[in-house]
Amino acid sequence: MGFKTDYARVHGSGAAGEGLHHWWSQRITSIALIPLTFLFIFPFGRALGGGHEVFVATYSNLWHALVAVLFIIAAFAHLQQGLQVVIEDYVPNKATRTAALLVNTLACWALGVAGVLSVATVLFSA
Repeated sequence: MGFKTDYARVHGSGAAGEGLHHWWSQRITSIALIPLTFLFIFPFGRALGGGHEVFVATYSNLWHALVAVLFIIAAFAHLQQGLQVVIEDYVPNKATRTAALLVNTLACWALGVAGVLSVATVLFSA
């Protein structure tokens, strides 16, 4: 038990103690997504109409696979953080909010891992 004032105990912590970290993390992922989106879209667009063989040939290239993995990681991290803010702001019931945050985190992680494993499977099977 300390002898700090209420203000001294919470100064710099934000509402949950990690608000500044969350804010910076969201800005970093959004900035990272700008070049990653362009680097991901062009090879993906070229491979889109060519069938399975063209897709496998495109993502058998280490550079294209690396960009795809970085894009997937940044996109799902940014999605998870954005949905977390929406859930925290607009879901009033604490139990529902907690459940929604858990589902959000698990779904974003599961989809991100599935995407990374899909790219890795194409890269290492070719």
